[in-house]
Amino acid sequence: MEIIKVTHLKKTYGDVEAVNNISFSIEQGEIFGFLGPNGAGKTSIINMMIGLSRPTGGHIMIDGIDAIKDIKKVQKIIGIVPDENNLYDEMNGFENLCFCASLYGMRKKEREKRATELLKQFNLLKASRRPFKTYSKGMKRKLTIAAGIIHDPKIIFLDEPTTGIDVESARQIRELILDLKKQGKTIFLTTHYIEEAERICDRIAFIVNGKIVKTGTVNELMENAESEHKINLVLDNNITGSRAELENQFPNYKIKMVGDNSCLIISQERIALSPLLQLLDSKGISVYEAKAIKPSLEDVFVKVTGIEAVQLRIEREKLGT
Repeated sequence: MEIIKVTHLKKTYGDVEAVNNISFSIEQGEIFGFLGPNGAGKTSIINMMIGLSRPTGGHIMIDGIDAIKDIKKVQKIIGIVPDENNLYDEMNGFENLCFCASLYGMRKKEREKRATELLKQFNLLKASRRPFKTYSKGMKRKLTIAAGIIHDPKIIFLDEPTTGIDVESARQIRELILDLKKQGKTIFLTTHYIEEAERICDRIAFIVNGKIVKTGTVNELMENAESEHKINLVLDNNITGSRAELENQFPNYKIKMVGDNSCLIISQERIALSPLLQLLDSKGISVYEAKAIKPSLEDVFVKVTGIEAVQLRIEREKLGT
């Protein structure tokens, strides 16, 4: 059942079109992810959906409520985890959660019980009386997520949930997100981590320059990539000098140098190894290993968006991961 429906959403800042006429829907109980580089429009879209920014055009329906006209009603059923921690440094973990709960009108006994439950669930109970400023990046991120779901919302918005934290904390947060799904929550998250989207999202939308360029399950997104065949050859010598002859002999194959002694053979049709091996052997080049390479979501993303995955990795490094 459809719980979120966005149609023809637009956002402009002067002459800059940050979000360009996008439409998508999210089913109840699914994890739906926006995958794209920084500046693609991911945060702008979330901000319009949660009421922090007003759309230039379009419609947003959340659980049957018009999220533009009646955002206050929507905010009671959604949980929001921004891309940066927004809790108070001087307060301890328990106090931060209780304070956030009070903003939703929860009574003292109820909010203290809920805060303790979440501290246990997020493995933060031992640190609950320590000031937030003393927490590690991973602990801060977990407490920020706990604060966003303190009121037990139906729908959770997670903006870059694992940015800037260590590998182990990122793994724990992904597990927590999957646990929330098991509880029946609907989760909308943004990320520029291809691996993260592939591991936890039921459906993924590729977003570039404020536009959705492809949407589907991982299997659906992979369908077109399956038509491309790749074989990695590990050699005893560099084949740079023989590359032109190989490409002339096998015009349907694309040859990509991977390293000094390795190359990738790419073709839209199945690759016949025997003729390749014979030609290389005639050049005095031995093949130590020939391995078929299955396509990855990264390959699909690069093919569909034209953005090299290395660009996302550089962005991730800038953000401290």
